[in-house]
Amino acid sequence: MTTLKETVEARRKRLLWRASHRGTREMDLLLGGFARSHVERFSATELDELETIIGLPDHELMGWILGGVPVPQRQVTATLKALLDYRP
Repeated sequence: MTTLKETVEARRKRLLWRASHRGTREMDLLLGGFARSHVERFSATELDELETIIGLPDHELMGWILGGVPVPQRQVTATLKALLDYRP
């Protein structure tokens, strides 16, 4: 969660670290690589969306990324679409 005293730069660093340290190597590489490629130019809204994505379970995200499981409409955001389109 973002605190009032956290700077945008600190938030970006925190989200990048969390995206790269998921627990499964595959998601570390995919989500971490996506974050490294995009986080510096993300707006506050996109950072919020990334934070939500990071909070999702690995197996759920992997199913969406591999295309075997449809993404629930309530989860569809511009940031998630960019992640699904991301190719390292």
